Amino acid sequence: MAGMKKPKSKRASVMARYSILLGFMLVIATWISYNTFKNAVVDAGKWEARAKKELSRMERVIEPERGDILAADGSVLATTLQYYTLRIDFGSEGFKWKEYVAEKDALAEAMHKHFPIAGGLKAWQDSLDCVLYRQKRPRGWRLIHNVTYADYMQIKEFPFFKGRKRNHHGLLAEPKKRRINPYGDMAQLSIGYVTEDQATGQKRGYSGLEKALDNYLYGKAGVARQVTFTRGIGKWEEVAAERGWDVKSTIDVQMQDIVESALMTRLQETHAEWGTAVLMDVHTGEIKAMSNLEEDPKNERRYIEAMNRAVRGFEPGSVVKTLSMMIAIEDGYVTDLDSVVQIGHSYRAFGTGRPITDSHYNSELTIRGIIEESSNIGMARVLSKFYRSPQGWHDRVAALGLLQPLNSGIYEERSAKFPVPKNGALITLSRQFYGYGCELTPLHTLSIYNAIANGGKFVRPRLVRSLHKEDCDSVVPVDYVVPHFCSENTAAMMRECLYAVCNGEHGTARSLKNPYVKLAGKTGTCYTLAGGAYDTSRKRLAFCGYFPAENPKYTCMVLIYHPRETAFGAASTSGAVLRNVAMSMYARGMLDNESDYSDSGTSGTTGKQPLAFASSDAELSAVVNRVTGVVPNRFAPQKVTEGLPDVSGMGLREAVSILESAGVNVTFDGVGLVASQSPGAGSHSDRVHLTLKP
Repeated sequence: MAGMKKPKSKRASVMARYSILLGFMLVIATWISYNTFKNAVVDAGKWEARAKKELSRMERVIEPERGDILAADGSVLATTLQYYTLRIDFGSEGFKWKEYVAEKDALAEAMHKHFPIAGGLKAWQDSLDCVLYRQKRPRGWRLIHNVTYADYMQIKEFPFFKGRKRNHHGLLAEPKKRRINPYGDMAQLSIGYVTEDQATGQKRGYSGLEKALDNYLYGKAGVARQVTFTRGIGKWEEVAAERGWDVKSTIDVQMQDIVESALMTRLQETHAEWGTAVLMDVHTGEIKAMSNLEEDPKNERRYIEAMNRAVRGFEPGSVVKTLSMMIAIEDGYVTDLDSVVQIGHSYRAFGTGRPITDSHYNSELTIRGIIEESSNIGMARVLSKFYRSPQGWHDRVAALGLLQPLNSGIYEERSAKFPVPKNGALITLSRQFYGYGCELTPLHTLSIYNAIANGGKFVRPRLVRSLHKEDCDSVVPVDYVVPHFCSENTAAMMRECLYAVCNGEHGTARSLKNPYVKLAGKTGTCYTLAGGAYDTSRKRLAFCGYFPAENPKYTCMVLIYHPRETAFGAASTSGAVLRNVAMSMYARGMLDNESDYSDSGTSGTTGKQPLAFASSDAELSAVVNRVTGVVPNRFAPQKVTEGLPDVSGMGLREAVSILESAGVNVTFDGVGLVASQSPGAGSHSDRVHLTLKP
C-alpha cells in the first residue's frame, strides 16, 4: 500500500537491543575499571589507612605478667596467681540431665569434703538442686569461684564430671589473675595494693611499692591484631607481652613480725588510736620493717593496717631537739657538753611571745642535761643566741637535705617543712627549736637519728634492694642524701647525749634501761592542733633511737597517738615498743649475740635458756630485778599439754606464731588463710602442716 513504512526485520530489532545492552555493559565495565584503578592506585594510601583503622579496632591488649615483690631473703611478699571461676552451662548441647539428677548428691558430698561452705553438706545439696526448679536452663551458673588450677583439675574428677565430654557436663572455667600476699597483712602498706584502671582496664599499682615501682613491676603489654597482606586479611599476629621485673625489697620477714607484734601489743595495752613504727639498718638505710596500725572502726580493741603515717608530716615535738642541738654543735656554737645553762621557771625567747616553760623545774642544766631532761627553756636559751633569722634557720635545715624528698620508694612519701613566717615572727623560730611550728615525717626523724648513729653519714632510707628479670639483675646501691650531714665528732657528742636520755639518772627514757641491750634515743611529746588551738588531752608520743648504743646496728622510730589506758608518756608507750623490739631481736640472736643465757647471766653453749622478751613495763622490771635468775623466753618452745591449737581461718603469720609458741614446727603450702591443718586440732605432735587457700 502506498504511503506505508516497511516493517523492520526481526534481526535488525534484535541487533538494536544487543547494541544497547552491550553499550550499557561497556559503560559499567568502564566505570568498574576506572574505580578499581582509582582505589588500587590513585587512592591506595587512603584505603590502606582506613583498613588499618578498622582493623585496629579489633586489637586486643595482652596483659603482661606482673613482677613479684620479694622480701630481703627472697620470700614472696606479693605475686600474681591464676584463679578460676567454675560455671556449669546447663543449656549446652548434649547435657546429661538424667545423669546429673542421679549424681548431684554425690557431687555435693565431694564439694563439701574438699570445699566446705557455711551450711555444710545441705548448703551444697540445696545449691545443686536449685537449677532443677528453674523454668529456663541457666547457661553460666556459678559452681565455685577463686579456685586454683589444681583445684580445677580435682573438680573435673568429681562425680558427674569425670569421664564425660564438656558438652555433656557443661563445666566451664573462667580464668582470672589475682594479686596475692602470702603473708597476709604483714607490711601491707609498705608493699601496697594493685587496682584496675577504669580507663584502660590494666592492673596498675595503687599505693606503696606497687605504685612507686609500677613501671618496673607492670612489664610491657602485648598486642594481638589482624594484619593485611596483598591477598587479603591474614591471621592474627601477636606482639608478646613482657613480664615485669621482680623487686627484692629490704623487708626482713622476721623483723617485720617482731615490729608488728610489739606495736600491736602496746597499742592494745594502752588503747591508743593508732601507731606507726619503722626499723632501719644504720649503715645501709634498708628499711627492715614498717608497721602502721589503727583502731578498727567496727571494734576499738582490734587494730588493722590502714593509713601509712610513717611518711606523713606531723609536728615532731621534742625529738627535733636532737637536730637543733646537732646543728649548734656542728656550727661551732656549742663545744662542751658539760657547760652550764641557766634554766629557771620560764623564758621569753627574743623578748617576745608567750613564755616558754618546762614540765619540771631546773635552775640550771648542762648541755647534755638539756637533751637528757628534754628542756624547752634550755633549747630556746642556747639556740636563740646564735640563730635569729627564720629564713636563715630554714636554709640551714635545708642544707642538710631534710626538706627534699627522701625518695625511699614509698609512693605516699611527704616532704618535711620548716616554714618561714611571712611577718618574720621570731616566736615561730623559737618554737621550731624544740619541735613546734614545723613538720617532719617519722621517716625523716628516723633518718636524722640514723645519721647520728652512722657517724654523720646521711644514708638514704630505701625499701628496694634490687631488681631481677630473667638473666638481668640490677642492684640498688647504698646512697646518701647529702655528702655531709655532720662531722664524726658532732655525731659522737650527740650520741653521748642520747645515751644519757635512756641511761642517765634523770633521763626522760630511763625506764627503758635494761641489762641486756643498751638503748639510746629521745622522747617527744606533741599536742594535737585543732581549730587553731592545741588539745592537751590528745597527744602524739614519739620515741626515736638506735641499738645497741655502743655499736649501733638498727635505728627505730615509733609514734603512738592518743593512748587512753595504762601508759601516757612517750617512754612508756613508743619507747616501750622500741625496747621490746630490741629485746626480742636480742632474744633471737639477731644482734650478733648469743641468744641464750645461763643462771648467772653469762653466755655460753650449754645449760642455757633464751633471754626473755618483755611485753610490758612490769615484765621488763621483773627481768631487770632478776638479772641472776633464769628468765622464761616468750619465744622458747613450750610443751603442748592440751593438744594442737585450732588455727583454721587464720592468716599464716598469726597461725605460725601461735603454733611455734606451743613448740610446734610448722610447714605450709598454698596462699591465703589456713584451710586445714594436719594433724588436726587437739592432736599431740611436734609438727604440723598447714594448707592455705584464698
